[in-house]
Amino acid sequence: MKQVNKEKHNLLLIFTRNPELGKCKTRLAAVVGDKVALEIYRFLLQHTVKFSKNIKAQKEVYYSEEIWGNDIWDNDIFDKKLQQGLDLGERMSNAFKTGFKAGFNKIIVIGSDMYDLSTIEMDYAFEQLDTHDYVVGPAEDGGYYLLGMKTSTPNLFKNKDWGKETVLQDTLNDLTNRKVKILDIKNDVDHYGDIKDIEIFQPFLIDIKI
Repeated sequence: MKQVNKEKHNLLLIFTRNPELGKCKTRLAAVVGDKVALEIYRFLLQHTVKFSKNIKAQKEVYYSEEIWGNDIWDNDIFDKKLQQGLDLGERMSNAFKTGFKAGFNKIIVIGSDMYDLSTIEMDYAFEQLDTHDYVVGPAEDGGYYLLGMKTSTPNLFKNKDWGKETVLQDTLNDLTNRKVKILDIKNDVDHYGDIKDIEIFQPFLIDIKI
């Protein structure tokens, strides 16, 4: 029996902000300063590249401001696109629609600010879509760090207060009576409190006085 190449059916969307001083991790920067916030974000981007490059899926990086041809995202591994829409929900919805229109069967979106995601966990998330309609990775702050589906579902991206602690519950409410796999809760990095007690971030915070 011929083995199916999962990469041709799975699509990973990576939403990222262009790493520019004063334009990324602004809530974190309010405490640690723009320079340190940028350094931390670049560290998180490097980690995202590392764990995502070997995931069994096609990979698309969606930039917030403009597409950078030569950066840490290898052009031979990651396709590069620009986010389209008035808010985060519309931008994600449009990315999913484009992916399904291109023929992908399973699509997952993640951000680029997770320090505790791995290749194994991402492959597992895609596998869960074999037996579930949706897969959701809840974040500690009440949002989600991962969302996956097998069919375009625009209503999941409407009427959400993005960046607030209600996003996860509002999304799950939209998925009532659907088969949903809930993954482990994880901590995405938005605020100083998300990293202040985590060892791997201490070198960035050594000169920070709170």
